[in-house]
Amino acid sequence: MKLLALHGVMASSDPRLPSAARPYVPPLLNPQDLPPDYSSFLAILFGIAGVMLRYKFASWLALICCAQSLANMRDFENDLKQIVMAMTFALMGIVTNYLGPSRQALRPS
Repeated sequence: MKLLALHGVMASSDPRLPSAARPYVPPLLNPQDLPPDYSSFLAILFGIAGVMLRYKFASWLALICCAQSLANMRDFENDLKQIVMAMTFALMGIVTNYLGPSRQALRPS
């Protein structure tokens, strides 16, 4: 008898009931309160190193960091501008390193 009464109490407060379910509403956050996107910052740094210092590895790392930053984008408006800039540096470095003049041609003899 106690078990049935206990079961009846649990059934009325069961959160799995459709009438008791509420949709999840994420808390509203100010874009300035979000943590910084380090992968986007690293993408810019590696992209600049790839273009200026002609490091192929840095250009590829910049491209990988851009993809990671794009996948974890929180604020669409601000993050997209930074990702596009980082992607531009990454692609510019890759194109310059593979299709530009070779390093031996740039050195004076």
